[in-house]
Amino acid sequence: MESSYKKIAIVSVVLVILWGANAQTICNMTMAGLTACKPSATAPNPPPPSAACCSALLHADMKCLCSYKNSKVLPSLGIDPNLAMTLPQKCNIPHPPKC
Repeated sequence: MESSYKKIAIVSVVLVILWGANAQTICNMTMAGLTACKPSATAPNPPPPSAACCSALLHADMKCLCSYKNSKVLPSLGIDPNLAMTLPQKCNIPHPPKC
């Protein structure tokens, strides 16, 4: 019986974590948007950004994203900050930030 309670507790914690991760944003980019951009911001030989990535970047707060360039947040998500900063230009976003 105790084993069942532990399993239910673990499943509940996982669901809360997944729900929270989907609700989080960084600089007006959802985790889904960051995930869409991740392949294009990881070395070596990243592919061009996807339409989903470019769409997410259109809604992003670029000044805010620039503030993450030298932080450990992007690398902790597996994102190369230098490659990430090239994505607005690759997406043809008007007036890309100059970080």
